Amino acid sequence: MQDRIARELNINRSLTQGGEPEEIQRRIDFIKTTVRHSGCKALVLGISGGVDSLTAGRLCQWAVQQLRSEGYAARFIAMRLPYKTQADESDAQASLDFITPDHIDTLNIATSVDGLMASLTATEASAAHVDFIKGNVKARTRMIAQYAVANLHNGLVVGTDHGAEALMGFFTKFGDGACDLAPLSGLTKTQVRLLASALGAPANLVHKHPTADLEELVPGKLDEHAYGCTYEEIDAYLMGEPVSERVRTLVEQAYLKTAHKRALPITPV
Repeated sequence: MQDRIARELNINRSLTQGGEPEEIQRRIDFIKTTVRHSGCKALVLGISGGVDSLTAGRLCQWAVQQLRSEGYAARFIAMRLPYKTQADESDAQASLDFITPDHIDTLNIATSVDGLMASLTATEASAAHVDFIKGNVKARTRMIAQYAVANLHNGLVVGTDHGAEALMGFFTKFGDGACDLAPLSGLTKTQVRLLASALGAPANLVHKHPTADLEELVPGKLDEHAYGCTYEEIDAYLMGEPVSERVRTLVEQAYLKTAHKRALPITPV
């Protein structure tokens, strides 16, 4: 099952330290080809301050720069989509400084999220359940905003999903899981960090402890606390390395439970 899942997620087990330049250009070429085939003129991506959006953002900026040098008009629009005041806003701004996007668009999602939640009848739900629902509303509102900007500028929305998150189903369905292209797909978290380092990203951002930070009752909750295991253990599983029975059971159960997130809508046979 370990090998089957790795194949289904298209994990690149051959990518190790030293192979970053070729992999970076391969993924830039993927972005360029996708843009050209679509006929679109922009790429849109939300920048959170984490290593995933940092890496995807830099790849996008390099891709549009190469496209322009080849005579194809394209630009990269980086979006800041905070809910009220983001605790690690400084990291988001440092990411933007590193990416140097063509354009930065900032849209605070608080009014939209709070308006929807205020109209939601959830009298029988626990505070924790409502908080979880609100976290998903935040993720989906961010995607609505990105698609609105993409529509405005004839663009494509870029996602940051990678192999470790795909394995664990750690994304909001039709939220951060919705996009037109996902240039980090098939990479482990370790490989994402390898590419980020090779791109020249600041070490503190490359090795920052990841958090979706969607839950207000548990602000800054680390991804690994939600998983119940570390990214190193998840990556080891994806790379075909030995893992404990506890980790094997945990990740395989997560993969099966979240299969619906990685599938198209269910239709009649």
